[in-house]
Amino acid sequence: MAGIMTKIGKMKKKKDRNSVYSLVSCSDVTPGSLEVWVELPDAIKFDPALAPFKQLYEQHHGKLEQREEYNEGDRNIFNVKISESAIGDIDATERSNTNNKEENRLAQESGPGETVKTRSLRKKQLDRTLRVIKLSVLVACWVLLTVSLLLNRENTDVVLHTAVNNGDIKEYFLKSSNNDFKVSVTLTGPFADVSGNQTNNFLQLWLHRGSMDENDDQDSSPWIIQLQPDDVIDFSPSASETKTLVLDKDANIHTPLLNISESPNIDTANNISEINLKNESSIFLRISSASNRTVPLTVSYHLNPLSEEDGIIYASILLCTLYVLIIFEIVNRTIAALLSSSLGVAVLALSGARPSLPELVSWLDMETLLLLFSMMILVALLAETGLFDYLAVVAFEMTGGRTWPLINTLCLFTAIFSTFLDNVTTVLLMTPVTIRLCEVMQLNPVPVLMSMVIFSNVGGAATPVGDPPNVIIASHPSVLHANINFTTFTLHMGLGILLVCVQTYIQLRYMFRDMNKLRHSVPRDIVEMRQEIGVWKRAAASLSSYSRDEDIVRRALEKKVQRLQTTLMKREAGNGTSRTDPLFCSTLAQMKEKYRIRDKQLLVKATICVTFVVAVFFLHAIPELQGLSLGWTALLGAILLLLLAEREDLEPVLARVEWSTLLFFAALFVLMEVLSKLGLIAWIGSLTESLILKVGEESRLTVAIMLILWVSGLASAFVDNIPLTTMMVRVVGALARSLALPLAPLAWALSFGACLGGNGTLIGASANVVCAGVAEQHGYRFTFLQFLAVGFPIMLGNLVVASLYLLFCHSLFAWH
Repeated sequence: MAGIMTKIGKMKKKKDRNSVYSLVSCSDVTPGSLEVWVELPDAIKFDPALAPFKQLYEQHHGKLEQREEYNEGDRNIFNVKISESAIGDIDATERSNTNNKEENRLAQESGPGETVKTRSLRKKQLDRTLRVIKLSVLVACWVLLTVSLLLNRENTDVVLHTAVNNGDIKEYFLKSSNNDFKVSVTLTGPFADVSGNQTNNFLQLWLHRGSMDENDDQDSSPWIIQLQPDDVIDFSPSASETKTLVLDKDANIHTPLLNISESPNIDTANNISEINLKNESSIFLRISSASNRTVPLTVSYHLNPLSEEDGIIYASILLCTLYVLIIFEIVNRTIAALLSSSLGVAVLALSGARPSLPELVSWLDMETLLLLFSMMILVALLAETGLFDYLAVVAFEMTGGRTWPLINTLCLFTAIFSTFLDNVTTVLLMTPVTIRLCEVMQLNPVPVLMSMVIFSNVGGAATPVGDPPNVIIASHPSVLHANINFTTFTLHMGLGILLVCVQTYIQLRYMFRDMNKLRHSVPRDIVEMRQEIGVWKRAAASLSSYSRDEDIVRRALEKKVQRLQTTLMKREAGNGTSRTDPLFCSTLAQMKEKYRIRDKQLLVKATICVTFVVAVFFLHAIPELQGLSLGWTALLGAILLLLLAEREDLEPVLARVEWSTLLFFAALFVLMEVLSKLGLIAWIGSLTESLILKVGEESRLTVAIMLILWVSGLASAFVDNIPLTTMMVRVVGALARSLALPLAPLAWALSFGACLGGNGTLIGASANVVCAGVAEQHGYRFTFLQFLAVGFPIMLGNLVVASLYLLFCHSLFAWH
């Protein structure tokens, strides 16, 4: 019985082989086509696909011996034997060809050799010159920083306390000068968050130039600040406002807005005792109040600050310096951030506003740095358990080893996790799993990681706790006063984010429609198949259609090429690997054997700690339970895991912390604060507000939504979205009050722009930088331009979809 089954199996295999490889029937073969077949290369001629030609030829002419044709372009594909007569013919031909080639080579050898040598020398000289120029520029920047710090002391602002009564004018002497005068004043007091139309309760501050001749007195333009109502001005929360006041000698004389009597009660500070008013004019800082209550104030000032125009120019140069260093990879990304932030400090020092070291430390967002550090500790200990390798095996088995189902699963999980967790935490957890999977499947981790982090930024925009800008927006007093809670925020943003996710996925599939872009290195079987297709194509192209005999052979070769191309497309698309494929099964078995949980006890302890952190993250959405911040939560989880792990040596754990990433963030925080002090971020906000005020009232909501969305989106791609959101949320609140616009759609527009704008560049969002740092530690480095080529088009598509969603919901149907 067994013998019969074996024969049946052999007959079936033979039948299948004929059905697969029979590209031409024996009845179609003609004597002329046999002569054409004989002239084909052995690699083509003896292929099973052309077996009918071989059978008929051997029936009429006897057995045909194979010759070995070793072609440089077709190596590792076919190995056949060579007959001795063929070797003799080849040797004779080769000797004659070799002699001719040798003569030509000797005649032409000197020219190309010297050309190549000259090009190599020129390239070395160019590289040496560029290196010298780069070092010279970088050292010059260091010299500028050093000189500016040596020649300028740390700025210590004069802090003054006073109180202003209704009808009184408080006067403080600043400086005696006959020239133009400029001072930057910072006031802290019971100010209201209102701009635009003035109310009856406000504070007025201006510069006054006094002299012996009262006709030469001059006042600057008044600075109006809105105060809290009289009934709540006592014990009201304090707020700070900063403005630069200018007194031009040749400018027109301005009159204060307050109706002050001809003989006002001027209270002059006692710092004027030694001033000689007979020889020169004097400049005073004057403050008056329209409130019926006493207004307490804290005043600090800085003389001769940078002008607003100069500050914006310097800020733009600093930002461009950072991007040039990163884009062209002149120096390491962290060194570029350190150099740019240091140059920012040098600019402040040269303008007389050098910050002190404690002030620099206060600019750091310690909450974000603490969160990153703590989660890096947790991830480092989790990696030692083998969990990430095991999850990679599970994902590989679930998706059957197919490429796009695997990428879809990773992006889906990342978007869902980022919705409820901080997206930085999600990226830290998902990046090691993604890298391991890509290594197993011979994929390039860089495009897969970029896709994953883009979905992380998109998913994080759906809830108030998913992305730091949303935390800032949801916790702002004006947003809370508008009754925008966790549920309302998630409902409005979630629907729009679903549409953005669909658009992002379609755009990514189109951008990576060529599977070769997703491969780190082309698999060997695909390389060999491409080489084989090239051999068959060249053989088919060598035959013309002038005769019926050649046409028969050429059609047979073209059918073979089509079948090979179909098989190649299936393999490149990942559809050729399934659960029943023996290659998949053997790979899966090897992965299960190699990647196991190595330390189950540590895994249990780590699971307890991570569960605690995640649970508190979820509870952070409840306003009553927000006493424990995200950074403190992660730190407590990391400390608990270190205690349970009972590690005597912390060096291996600390060595896996991304210190360069933490330092990059610290330098970036300093740079963003410098840009804020130079006026760049405030200029963006004021420009947005002025553009909205230029349109009619019936179109202001639509224009405000579009401007806030696109300005915050494009700006977030190039500056950190945390300080930008902090500034823009105040602009949104002021616009809603002064222009009587609904606050909700403006808040959604800001959230969409600040969160989705982070997809534009590598430093646009914290998750991007963290992912790049973890990938670089694993040996996979992606550049600024690589991320820009993928992320910026995705960001533009995101903003377009968000624009349509907001216009449909709020301009057309007024969902708010």
